[in-house]
Amino acid sequence: MTHAVDEETPLLHVQEQKRRRTPLPWRQFSIILFLQLSEPLTSQLISPLAPQLIRDIGVTRGDETKVGFYVGLLHSLFFATQALTVFHWSRVSDHIGRKPVLLTGLFGLSLSMYCFGLSKTFVGLVLSRSITGALNGNIGAAKSMIVEITDETNLAQAYAYTPIAWSSGSTLGPLIGGFFVRPADRFPNVLGHVKFLREYPYFLACAIPATFTAIAWIVTSLFLRETLPNSVSLRQLMQSKFFSRCFDKAGFESPKSSTGMLTAGENDEIKPLPLRALLIPRVLITAGNYAALSTIDIAFRAVQPLFYATPIELGGLGLDPPQIGNILAAYGTLSGLFQMFFFASLHDRFGSKAIYTVAVLCGIPFVLTCPVINALARAYGLNWAVWCVIGVQIACCVLLNLGFSCILIYIAAASPNRGCLGATNGLAQVLVSIMRSIGPASATSIFSLSIETPSHAWFVYYYLLVIVVIGIGVSLLLPRRL
Repeated sequence: MTHAVDEETPLLHVQEQKRRRTPLPWRQFSIILFLQLSEPLTSQLISPLAPQLIRDIGVTRGDETKVGFYVGLLHSLFFATQALTVFHWSRVSDHIGRKPVLLTGLFGLSLSMYCFGLSKTFVGLVLSRSITGALNGNIGAAKSMIVEITDETNLAQAYAYTPIAWSSGSTLGPLIGGFFVRPADRFPNVLGHVKFLREYPYFLACAIPATFTAIAWIVTSLFLRETLPNSVSLRQLMQSKFFSRCFDKAGFESPKSSTGMLTAGENDEIKPLPLRALLIPRVLITAGNYAALSTIDIAFRAVQPLFYATPIELGGLGLDPPQIGNILAAYGTLSGLFQMFFFASLHDRFGSKAIYTVAVLCGIPFVLTCPVINALARAYGLNWAVWCVIGVQIACCVLLNLGFSCILIYIAAASPNRGCLGATNGLAQVLVSIMRSIGPASATSIFSLSIETPSHAWFVYYYLLVIVVIGIGVSLLLPRRL
């Protein structure tokens, strides 16, 4: 069977004859998956506890309709600060290597989660989330490492396993957040006498992923090998033209140049290119689709736990944090297992374009299940019919997540050369971070408006449907074949 070759995707050449799949380098790949677990673990941890945390710190002054706004703001802050720095971290990783950037990101993630658990004011929460986003350059560097340790025969297989990290974190994060929140009250016989946990009721839940991230930093430092060919040292980077311009603009004298710096004769395939080389249609279209899919996903993730926590009479489901954590954990488990066992074979059979399109289309039934769930809960309470529709909603989320593996393959194919993998991932991540910073705050704010004014009850669902339709439209621009 032959495959057409898209002339605009130089990284992933599809061979005329089917090649034997190269075995994955499991030692290094497992370490990358392990360290990637830190981000979803810490980000999803706050989902079940954020509504109650906002109520406890008193920033809403008892106004339940404002809880959604502040919850969305917490989710958005991370991505807003990340959007300002992630491209620069990704470009730096193209010069000094992926590993130093990963270590910096893990350090910032661990530090910020400890601070988040110790925060007793909304300002403290804002600062800790901002630190997380500003120091987190892990995303682009980790994705680039996966491409650099694979080839065109096993990249889809690698991306089939990559969601294990996100799904595991999405499973464990809500469970930890829902189970260990207010431990002195939940376990009075064991922890009721611990004064510190009564004064900081959210610290234990935050300390667990923070400690895990610190362990991931140690593992990465000791066992992860650098994958960037001809990566330069920090001293060499400081002496390069890239940083010399930064020194000149800042009014400082740049360090003296070194003969060790790689310049002339460097292989074109691994040489980083200027920013303008990335501003080409295939990169921008792929990055735009990544941003659209991420907007749909983050808006759903922001509204979903808020919908579950809102009282039934206000349009929600009235569940407590442990119940919300269990639902989100079930979703994370199913998503990881489905992608691990089925994505590679589905990708080989149908291709990236078909799977991605179906994934985005699943956003429509997800939105429609929310008002159906509330209507059933109003009429019959939390009976079996409500839980069946929640199951349908989770299934839609599982299928939606298939789109991320597909779009990451498109991004790898769109990069002008291997030397620009970090910058290409970084550019895409900038757009994603911008949209993810807008998505939660806008979706939860509209949700708050919807429950505040009965005549606006469907506004949030109209908004979610609009962003899904936009995502479907943008997906039509993707090429059919890589």
